[in-house]
Amino acid sequence: MQNWPMGRILMSYFASVYANMVLWMGVKDTTAGFKCYRRKVLETINLDAIKFIGYAFQIEMKYTAWKSGFKIIEVPITFVDRKEGQSKMSKGIFKEAFWGVLEMRGKIREKIKLIDVVM
Repeated sequence: MQNWPMGRILMSYFASVYANMVLWMGVKDTTAGFKCYRRKVLETINLDAIKFIGYAFQIEMKYTAWKSGFKIIEVPITFVDRKEGQSKMSKGIFKEAFWGVLEMRGKIREKIKLIDVVM
């Protein structure tokens, strides 16, 4: 991670730690957006059933592939932070990733709905 602010480094690190604590995938970087999927993986996954966006989307795709029996191989790269434009990160995307990981695991599905009504 080159030119990344410390806050972004920490958020990425702890997001992956959290996702692995809940999902037990063993993927070092669950939020990484630079990836390749074999055609067989994309043909196997019901892409219409993928419901999340943002970081939760990245996690959900990896989790769905893993749960479908595919092996996830990580190849380290040096990711240079953008020089133009802005991050799409928002409270909504953060909230979706936090609760979405729990939902992916099948936990507290009803509590998530209740919290969304209350908030």
